[in-house]
Amino acid sequence: MENPSGNQNIVIQTAEGKRLASNALKEIPLEYWGPYLSERQWATVREDYSKEGTPWQYFPHEHARSRVYKWGEDGLAGISDYGQNLCFSIALWNGRDHILKERLFGLANGEGNHGEDVKELYYYLDNVPTHYYMKYLYKYPHAAFPYEALVDENKARTKEEPEYELLDTGCFDDGAYFDVAIEYAKQDSTDIYIKITATNHGSKAAPLHIIPQLWFYNRWQYGGTHKKPILQLTQQGTVHAVHERTEDYYFYFTDANATLFTENETNVEKLYGKANDSIFVKDLFHDAIVDGKNIGEAKEKITGTKCCALFEHTIASGAQKSIYLRLTTLKTDSPFAEDPEQLFTLRKQEADEFYNAVIPQNLSADLKNIQRLAFAGLLWNKQYYHYDVQRWLTETDGITPFSPERLMGRNHKWKYLKNQDVMLMPDKWEYPWYAAWDSAFQCIAVGIIDPNFAKNQLILLLREWFMNPEGQIPAYEWDFSNINPPVHAFAALQVYKREKEMTGAGDVKFLKKVFQKLIINFTWWVNRTDSTGNSIFEGGFLGLDNIGVFNRNDHVPDEMILEQADGTSWVGMYALNLMEIAIEIAQTDDAFEDAATKFYEHFIIIANALNELGLWNEHDKFFYDMLVMNDGTFIPLKTRSIVGVSPLFDVAVIKKEQLDALHDFKKRIHWFRQYRKEKNLFLPNRDEDNTESSLESLVPPDRLVNILEKLLDEDEFLAAGGIRSVSKYHLKNPYEVTIAGESHELAYEPGDSSSDMFGGNSNWRGPIWIPINYLLIGAIKKFGSFYGDSLKVAYPTRSGNMINLSQVAEELTKRLCHLFEQDETGNRPVYEDYQEFYNRPENKDLVLFYEYYNGDTCRGLGASHQTGWSAVIVDLLR
Repeated sequence: MENPSGNQNIVIQTAEGKRLASNALKEIPLEYWGPYLSERQWATVREDYSKEGTPWQYFPHEHARSRVYKWGEDGLAGISDYGQNLCFSIALWNGRDHILKERLFGLANGEGNHGEDVKELYYYLDNVPTHYYMKYLYKYPHAAFPYEALVDENKARTKEEPEYELLDTGCFDDGAYFDVAIEYAKQDSTDIYIKITATNHGSKAAPLHIIPQLWFYNRWQYGGTHKKPILQLTQQGTVHAVHERTEDYYFYFTDANATLFTENETNVEKLYGKANDSIFVKDLFHDAIVDGKNIGEAKEKITGTKCCALFEHTIASGAQKSIYLRLTTLKTDSPFAEDPEQLFTLRKQEADEFYNAVIPQNLSADLKNIQRLAFAGLLWNKQYYHYDVQRWLTETDGITPFSPERLMGRNHKWKYLKNQDVMLMPDKWEYPWYAAWDSAFQCIAVGIIDPNFAKNQLILLLREWFMNPEGQIPAYEWDFSNINPPVHAFAALQVYKREKEMTGAGDVKFLKKVFQKLIINFTWWVNRTDSTGNSIFEGGFLGLDNIGVFNRNDHVPDEMILEQADGTSWVGMYALNLMEIAIEIAQTDDAFEDAATKFYEHFIIIANALNELGLWNEHDKFFYDMLVMNDGTFIPLKTRSIVGVSPLFDVAVIKKEQLDALHDFKKRIHWFRQYRKEKNLFLPNRDEDNTESSLESLVPPDRLVNILEKLLDEDEFLAAGGIRSVSKYHLKNPYEVTIAGESHELAYEPGDSSSDMFGGNSNWRGPIWIPINYLLIGAIKKFGSFYGDSLKVAYPTRSGNMINLSQVAEELTKRLCHLFEQDETGNRPVYEDYQEFYNRPENKDLVLFYEYYNGDTCRGLGASHQTGWSAVIVDLLR
């Protein structure tokens, strides 16, 4: 990771702010230890060495405890150093399960009736950017964990039925569960105190084994290290860790019932029927603790590459038990001489001070809590990510022999992609890999609390070991060549602005750095997705999965061309964002005036194409995709969806003082505007009614009002929790079209998808998606700042309540907050059927940030912890 700004002035003068400022000066401005351990390494593309390219089948959950990973590690509530050499996490056992609770369980893609899905109750309670304080909560039932029931019931359900969730199984009824809170407090960057507190919420005493684990990522098996590292018990309660890539560490604990050692090596006997070199394999602790098998040998062994401390407790009803541990480079005979609780209290106070300085004080206590939890989730979803495609294609995992077919396997065109860094993940279980447009939204939210890390993340995805030589940014590891909306420039601009607001000084060097690479990526877009050269763009699914009437990622039949309203809008937005970046840089470096002019003119050309070449339907007053036939005729695909709303995203307000500072740019755009007016050519901008600023938008005022009329209609797009991705109009009026003899239909689906398109675990045919709402609200704010009270609309449509667009943006923000906020009865719409559980005293402040939300009920759907882009709501509450 690079340091793009060199010196960053953190204006939040808290202990955490000062630590951030210190980190920003480092060559690698990243905290050495953090929550970088994945929550699922199994069933990832990286670990798949099958001929068929079937990760879920090749490396299932059942193998995870017994089989060594090649590209990373995973664990429950864990941490690692940023090279993931040494890892720590916890395991639990309630005396009833057939395995230890060592990692989070979930359904594979083919097991869930709506695709893959984690089936656990866990919550990110707190975290700060330097990870000097972190808190994680896991809920563990007294009863046997219902692994089989979750698999069997979900397999039996249809796509029209809801998923069978952990709370449906009854194992949490009557409070018969433990709350296990895992807290980390750092003395310094390499001295970490760990506190594990288990609370019994049941009416009876119950047994609980708490099993903190320390182990090395197995690089030695694949030639990644010269010498095998070692963990050694030097005295009771002290384990010495030696690794060639790190300093020596000491793991301290007291009052453990036993210390067990084994090796982080695959149990080939259990999985493949081959003889093990010894009994000391990765899953030994499961057999030893659960079944008593080889427990004596595990206790007698004092060295290995994986160890655990075993704490056996019976916890009374309503009681709790805490244990303290320490992981440090400090060698000492008195590791707990000072009361560890004092450090936890101090670090928690510092976290409170930091967020009190960040979170607006005029918010309600509930909204403040929601923001705090959103930030915590973003930070907990940092992950060490390692993937070298060239190596992955040409090597084996030592289990499956190399086959020539692998050379043409998944992502074989990305052999130059060599990723090994700490990255923001959308969700460390559901999506333990970065995705291009997810990352952009995450950076916007993280930029509020750690702009230096956000800038580095944006720069990283533009580096030559990420981008391909043609200039494409990798989409996601299932298919790097897929096309996500190009929101990287937008995110860079937002992060720049937030830091400038925070510090008073914008990091122009950062803008220059990303601008160079963004131009390359923009050129790739223009050359790749405008096959007819008419400035109407294609692009495929564009991250919106099944929003089209058919799979937009497939080749259109008979060489037809799908010209996309959203593809065109995304490229127009890209041009506009690059223009804004160039204008900002040109305030201090006039060499960038030419670039600002270039992107302004390109934006106008795209605006002309969008509005004049058939994508706007004058009868329906809406933008549609257009299917161009071989004979030149076209079919408008008349679906009322976010596709037709996306042109609203393309809006910018240029302040008069910005224009006045750029004489050449101002002169040239004036000439360009006059020329187009004289030739009666399309020109969407407006400035004659506002002497303070100029509005640049893809959408003229009359069409803006037309779109808003549908957008703010509660019978169409406007839901209690925000804007739907497809209009409710299609509930009673499904859209049907026949293409090349095949019939296709799109209907409004407010919840989970009833289609297998893109795995069936994502739905854009009606639910509410927060990142899209975020873009819409931001755009409407800009329109409102320009038009003021000169433009008012009915909110909701036909209500007679006329308000300006700034007020519309405020009202839409309130609707998004409604997803998470408690009502007068204490219920949160996001939880729908599970209010009884979340109204319990210990659960009332817990909030999950889902992937998307039901368009009718507001229930959370998809990935349950996708704090990545759902957390962008924090930027709307500033």
